[in-house]
Amino acid sequence: MTVTARAATGAATADDQPMTHRQVMEALSGLLLGLFVAVLSSTVVSNALPRILADLRGGQSAYTWVITATLLTLTASTPIWGKLSDLASKKLLLQIALVIYIASSALAGLSQNTGQLIACRALQGIGAGGVTALAQICLAAMVPPRERGRYSGYFGAVFALATIGGPLIGGVIVDTSWLGWRWCFYVGIPFALAAIAVLQRTLKLPVVKRKVKIDYLGALVITGAVSLLMIWITLAGKNYAWLSWQTAAMVGGGLVLGALAVVVEKRAVEPIIPPDLFRHRTVALAALASVLVGVGMYGATTFLSQYFQLAREKSPTIAGLMTLPMILGLAVSSTVAGKLITKYGKWKVYLVSGTLMLAIGFGLLGTARADTPYGLLSVYMAITGIGLGLTMQNLVLAVQNTVPRHELGAASSVVTFFRTMGGAMGVSALGALMSNKVGHYLAENLAAAHIPATGAAAGGGIPDLHKLPAPIVPLVTDAFGHGVGVVFLMAAPFALLAFVTVLFIRETVLRTTQQD
Repeated sequence: MTVTARAATGAATADDQPMTHRQVMEALSGLLLGLFVAVLSSTVVSNALPRILADLRGGQSAYTWVITATLLTLTASTPIWGKLSDLASKKLLLQIALVIYIASSALAGLSQNTGQLIACRALQGIGAGGVTALAQICLAAMVPPRERGRYSGYFGAVFALATIGGPLIGGVIVDTSWLGWRWCFYVGIPFALAAIAVLQRTLKLPVVKRKVKIDYLGALVITGAVSLLMIWITLAGKNYAWLSWQTAAMVGGGLVLGALAVVVEKRAVEPIIPPDLFRHRTVALAALASVLVGVGMYGATTFLSQYFQLAREKSPTIAGLMTLPMILGLAVSSTVAGKLITKYGKWKVYLVSGTLMLAIGFGLLGTARADTPYGLLSVYMAITGIGLGLTMQNLVLAVQNTVPRHELGAASSVVTFFRTMGGAMGVSALGALMSNKVGHYLAENLAAAHIPATGAAAGGGIPDLHKLPAPIVPLVTDAFGHGVGVVFLMAAPFALLAFVTVLFIRETVLRTTQQD
């Protein structure tokens, strides 16, 4: 199918009329609002899920799918949104993504059972994927790479606020009796509406008109390959063994579809993920580093929340507040690094130091136990947050500085795509590891205390510490403290591999102008 691509209404009419700093900041406010709600949708439910599933009578399987459904569709749709942004109006696509987010959020809040909630969360992921990818693409279209650094820092700060602050917001909502868990989904709607209004007034991008052909077959095959692999790693170890016929079928099917996607994309006139992108050394290495960083990034937010609630016996609200050192570390480092990158034009040093600090931070968090002093934990979290802040946005920046302007959308979305995919797979695999380790340590604690492993003491799920017998509570908190520590220890090698990967990225000074 052939269509005509056209940029947003009211856009500037020439590439040689760049937006002023004031215009960029005005448009950036709308982009940041959109990014905030998109990231918030993935994190706000983490502390609220036990309450939500108790109300909707959902089990452990539903717990997994409420989170996974969003990550699955977010990951699969990201490259599609990115490619469409190279072909059509970025502004219009971003507003469409926000509308999808608003509609799905409202429906999720009205859900009467877990099936409806999971379906709405899947739709929410499509909208969030569009907003996440398109926000960075729009920034790349507004300013040249050299100037992009300082603005990217704001993206990192907002990403930190939504990623780490989401569990806090969700905790406050479920702890507030007159709100209730449904407001975890409603809370982002006003921000999304405001983002649409601000973007309509402020976002002005150059007009582009050209005939294009949408690669529907490529989109279908890529989505199928990613979905199969993500469903496999989400269910493996829970619904079936890692070594089983189901694993063979899903992994084999995913690899076959992946190979088919390569063939289809090579032949497509307008491929969703252009294979030529990976001929750029920086793009290939940044994609690999993004997978490795994603494992740690999503793992940190997911398992820290469980640590503070189940190992330290804190409420959802307090658990969110206790992660503030990571929020501040991420926000400050991304902002400061962005300004320094704009000033000096160098970016590799931040990638190298960021991934190294991430590995160190995870290694230190790997020593955490239920009785670890909070002062030490604060230092460990701050180091981890600084590492994330120096790494996430700068991987995107490195890629954007490498590719020609007409491939900005596809290239930018590739980094987000691989980061989210790594995060989704990492959370699932590390979650399975934690469940196994917690069960092992709890069995050891019960045996040492001569308490039979029956009923609530047997583990196997997410316990309500307030309903357990008093003698068992310290045994459970100790098991969770030790189990989460092991998870962070296992995440450290992924960050170390990311460090080795970025060492091989070749630095080029950031361009001071846009180029085709």
